[in-house]
Amino acid sequence: MADKIFFDHASATPVNKEVLDEMQPFFSTHYGNPSSLHDFGQQAKDALEEARSRVARLIGASPEEIYFTSSGTESNNFALFGLARALQSKGQHIISSSIEHISILNPLKELKKMGWQYTLLPVDEYGLVDVKQLEKEIREDTALITVMHANNEVGTIQNIKDLAQIASSHDIVFHSDGVATAGIIEVDVNQLGVDAYSVSSQQMYGPKGAAALYIRKGTRVKPFIIGGTQESGRRAGTENVPAIVGFGKAAELAKAEMDKNKKHLTSLRDQLIEGITKSIKNVKLNGHPEQRLPGNVHFSFEYIEGESILLLLNMEGIAAASGSSCVSQALKNSQVLLSMGISPTMAQGSVLFSLGKFNTEKEVLKTVEVLPPIIKKLRQMSPLYKEE
Repeated sequence: MADKIFFDHASATPVNKEVLDEMQPFFSTHYGNPSSLHDFGQQAKDALEEARSRVARLIGASPEEIYFTSSGTESNNFALFGLARALQSKGQHIISSSIEHISILNPLKELKKMGWQYTLLPVDEYGLVDVKQLEKEIREDTALITVMHANNEVGTIQNIKDLAQIASSHDIVFHSDGVATAGIIEVDVNQLGVDAYSVSSQQMYGPKGAAALYIRKGTRVKPFIIGGTQESGRRAGTENVPAIVGFGKAAELAKAEMDKNKKHLTSLRDQLIEGITKSIKNVKLNGHPEQRLPGNVHFSFEYIEGESILLLLNMEGIAAASGSSCVSQALKNSQVLLSMGISPTMAQGSVLFSLGKFNTEKEVLKTVEVLPPIIKKLRQMSPLYKEE
């Protein structure tokens, strides 16, 4: 795979060597259960708490406000079900947005079956939620608001601080899905004003199988997995110590390298956007032109299907995606793009290039060279396209 180009970092990132080195002993010699009182257990417990402190420092939280989970999806489920159950005496109405990840949208549907009601805020053509619209939708029985920090498909970064201020002024708990942002851009949960925040290891060059939910001290939340007393009794089950140790190291590295990585990714992103825009007609850059993740390039190509583009790119050794990997098997148009007012036919011709810190300018230039002939070939096969 050494000669391949990986532009699908929204789905997974390679694990840093330093992260892997730190994890290795916890698969073999440091195998104690962190709940055990003997030396083997305490060794694992110390590593677990060090990882908790590192993740907390990444987002400006206190270690006791970090609860480890197995994935970003679990963190989002934990936030919705745990907070909703704790807050139901206040009311049973939740506000979210129409472009959330399915790990938010599907739990909302389940909560509806339990008697809850929810409102999905619309977004503008760039995928931004209107702060004034949020205030209009707040009801007396609104107990929880959840809006993602940045969209994992089109890269648009929401004005979370403004949205959280609205929630706070109405004494409503505010959660944000930060899986696409933590470790990528600066996040300080206190400056943002959020009460709960989801983060994931695999987006920041850490291992899969480790994530966390930040819950502000004093915020009421019910346990998500019931059993033992792990994670302060709010998420039972023996912790995945090797993955959590790796998550902690990845968080530490992400914080130390953030400025350098952002500068590098932004430069590559802008080169790729400019190269595609100049060399291919009838394309649309999706997402906000400036208020977007540093490694996100999302285009719709008119008259053709994104899957065909991906297959031909793959034959050239370039791995990209059509949208969220979590719904890639669904064969449906992206709910995110449709919510932004993009037509179904245009949405079908979409490709997401999500860049990572190990990508190079040479790889971007090769993509800009390879992509135009692919688009031309597919359009010549399309009955909808008439060459200009």
